[in-house]
Amino acid sequence: MATLYTEQDKNVRKTWILMALFLIVIVGVGYTISYLYQSPGILYFAVVLSVAMNIIGYWKSDKIVMALSGAKPIAQIDDPELFRIVENLSITAGLPMPKLYLINDPAPNAFATGRNANHAVVAITIGLLSRLNRAELEGVLAHELSHIGNRDMLISTVVVVLVGMIVFAADIMFRGFFYGSLFTGGNRRDHGGAVTMLMGVVVLGIAAFFETLLRLSISRKREYLADSSGALLTRYPEGLAGALEKIGQDEHRLRAANNATAHLFLANPFRREEGKSWFNKLFLTHPPLDDRIARLRAKEE
Repeated sequence: MATLYTEQDKNVRKTWILMALFLIVIVGVGYTISYLYQSPGILYFAVVLSVAMNIIGYWKSDKIVMALSGAKPIAQIDDPELFRIVENLSITAGLPMPKLYLINDPAPNAFATGRNANHAVVAITIGLLSRLNRAELEGVLAHELSHIGNRDMLISTVVVVLVGMIVFAADIMFRGFFYGSLFTGGNRRDHGGAVTMLMGVVVLGIAAFFETLLRLSISRKREYLADSSGALLTRYPEGLAGALEKIGQDEHRLRAANNATAHLFLANPFRREEGKSWFNKLFLTHPPLDDRIARLRAKEE
């Protein structure tokens, strides 16, 4: 049975596998394009880019995520009660005190990020602070600390950078194909318009597939595990269940979220897409809120 501790090594291995896949895909696409255009420089550029983005993804992804979310650091003097709750939960969980950030957004939500427990960050929205009572807030914070404890925040954060880079690179490549030149200054006629356009479509297809693969690698099981571990940490499952219920009832759209960062949050920031069909559910990075709430309340019975 998966626990807070048995998942740690598995999530670290998944992170390295994803980074290796990213390197292989980018280098492979770079090789294909360099062969088509007879330009070795494109391959060299792809190799350097993939290695650089892996390094950035591991060491700097948390800072990138905070910048994308518009999160700002808060000090203990700003909210002593919040710091007291997080400190108590951290001691109970045997974790270092994470840095706390605040997102100026009325939608209630939260996420944890960072490459390990010593460099962890928990970010919460203003909407979360204003809507939840103490028990519910403790439930949410315990959930996020559980993500830190089992280190699944590492893989979640790295994915943000890698997915963003894949989309960006695919866009550049497609534009190069479309205009018939990519680092070579040629035109579509010189290289065969049909071939270059076809290659552009193939590149976009590969990027879209790999982006989906990365998203699906963020297993929904991690949310169930964090819910269960968080409830064990507070010994009050109803706290988190009540918080998820309020989040589900809130009508605000989380402006701070985007497609690259959505999987990080406590609840899907694009909840209107949930549960519309069995096909949609296959591609969700979060389990339906109703299911999570039911599981938490079943623990109290």
